[in-house]
Amino acid sequence: MKIRAAVLQTIGAERPYQDTHPLTIETLELDPPSDNEVLVQIKAAGLCHSDLSVIDGNRPRPVPMALGHEAAGVVKAVGNGVRDLSPGDHVVTVFVPSCGHCAPCAEGRPALCEPAAATNNAGTLVSGGHRLHRPDGTPVNHHLGVSAFADHAVVSRDSLVRVDPELPFHHAALFGCAVLTGVGAAINSADVKPGQTVAVIGLGGVGLNSVLGALVAGAGQVIALDLDEGKLATARSLGASEALNAGGEDVVAKVKALTNGGVDCAIEMAGSEKALELAYQITRRGGTTVTGGLAHPERKVSIQQVSLVAEERTLKGSYVGSCVPVRDVARYVSLFRQGKLPVDKLLSDTLTLDDINEGFEKLAAGKAIRQVILFD
Repeated sequence: MKIRAAVLQTIGAERPYQDTHPLTIETLELDPPSDNEVLVQIKAAGLCHSDLSVIDGNRPRPVPMALGHEAAGVVKAVGNGVRDLSPGDHVVTVFVPSCGHCAPCAEGRPALCEPAAATNNAGTLVSGGHRLHRPDGTPVNHHLGVSAFADHAVVSRDSLVRVDPELPFHHAALFGCAVLTGVGAAINSADVKPGQTVAVIGLGGVGLNSVLGALVAGAGQVIALDLDEGKLATARSLGASEALNAGGEDVVAKVKALTNGGVDCAIEMAGSEKALELAYQITRRGGTTVTGGLAHPERKVSIQQVSLVAEERTLKGSYVGSCVPVRDVARYVSLFRQGKLPVDKLLSDTLTLDDINEGFEKLAAGKAIRQVILFD
């Protein structure tokens, strides 16, 4: 079938993106679903820093590539072997499909699925194949097994989680990445306990979800840090105890003064080595520093090695919020419906597919938290 999709031809385009147009809207050929694959009509897709990091070259991927990974839609057809989804089901996409058989999946850590990591890097579906082609037959790579900036997508069954059809698509889409990654970092990776002190550095869509995650986990004090005053204001409105400019004078001393020596847990979501170093500096003795920010592969962090031992510190990564999507999407949707996880407050704007370059310029400029493309 023919679809409209946003395709990245080359990485590293200059800004502003509304002028340079790194993404072009093309008519592509989409093959029908093969074994264990599903055809999804995309209804809403979020603009995420993981897409932006491919555009600007921080996360190199093979091009041409149809971008987009955070989405919600309706099942239109299923391939052989798919028995638990049917046409008409509402689904959320997850950008790491879980094979269920490799060592990490068997340990209950599907975010580290080994076949998914290999095929996501290669730009294919988890089957190893391409379902997207230009009219001349040239294959177009898939982004994280999804390629959601399109009116339809063929994805692995293992990239989908069924959701309640009463959940609006523009809200449902957020649960596939921003909510899983941000809330999960606080609840799963950091294992925030009631009464603990938590800092979140980097208040984009994922970081603000970490603020919400820390609050719903019962943190006694949540300190939000960013360079943008507007995002700091948003963090305060969501319930952050304090909101500090990360570039301000003596910010480390201020956090330590507020927390009697440092926070129990610091969560870095800025994708910057300086932000991670700050997160480590404001973590107390015996505390935990979690990073879910995706920096360029060549970036390195400098920390005081002896403090890991003498202060019994923990420094750990968090990918997809250390979530089990089939379990955690339902949990977080339930919290949203109870009013305990107001992720809808993070929705900055809705766009059309033709507005996508303008949307990514806003994201790159720090003028948006979460923008969602709506499809008819």
